[in-house]
Amino acid sequence: MASGVVLGAMLVGLLLLGRWGLYAILVIVGAVALWEFHGLSLRMGVSAPLWLLYPLGAYFAFGPTLLPALPAEAVLGPAVVVGLTAFLFLGGRGQGVGRWAMAVGGALYIGMPFDAYLRIFDAAPEARALTWIFSIILTVVVSDAVALLVGQRFGRRPFFPAISPRKTLEGAVAGWVLGVPVLVLTGVFALGISAWQGAVLGVLATLGAQAGDLVESQMKRLAGVKDSSHLIPGHGGVLDRLDSLLFPPIAVLLAASALHVLA
Repeated sequence: MASGVVLGAMLVGLLLLGRWGLYAILVIVGAVALWEFHGLSLRMGVSAPLWLLYPLGAYFAFGPTLLPALPAEAVLGPAVVVGLTAFLFLGGRGQGVGRWAMAVGGALYIGMPFDAYLRIFDAAPEARALTWIFSIILTVVVSDAVALLVGQRFGRRPFFPAISPRKTLEGAVAGWVLGVPVLVLTGVFALGISAWQGAVLGVLATLGAQAGDLVESQMKRLAGVKDSSHLIPGHGGVLDRLDSLLFPPIAVLLAASALHVLA
């Protein structure tokens, strides 16, 4: 519990620093998350090579924002040609294509949500940029906490039992029902959007949080582990805390752009 509070306080403190604090969080958390993904992929039997995972992860996370003029082919071209060709000479050639695909998939899985957070931050008015980030995170945190508490107290029907036996349908529904109003309230009173727009974004954020949690749970089940690592005492790994925060920014970015509420 104490480690979670300390970690949360550090993240909030960095976010309050603005853009550079957000960059620092994404660099540190992203580096650890990619390392944990590498460990999961190794246990799943198709190891994502770090020499490909880290450069692609960095590009997907920061390239579109920091290097918008850089053609995608300049990075993805070598990733295809050099990356696949390398496995002609490296050990484990029989798994070369699978390892390459695992690295690309892991880089997208972790990098693209980070890019979405940066795009939301850049697209929103400066005075509300951090509020958008906090609103998404707060919605996910409330949804996760409510789902856990209600599931433990009232849960009876399993929700995707083959992937995560302890999750319940009652908890999932409660997470959606009580998570959505968070974005409605922050949307109306802090972001300057209407209640129905906040509700749309809230639904997508909470659904994305549930999906992200289940996706990482399935990875751990395939890897045969309980946690992505033991880095955070009592909380497992960074990916275990990050999983439900990965999909919501992508969904919110797409919907907010379509609704024209970010500008």
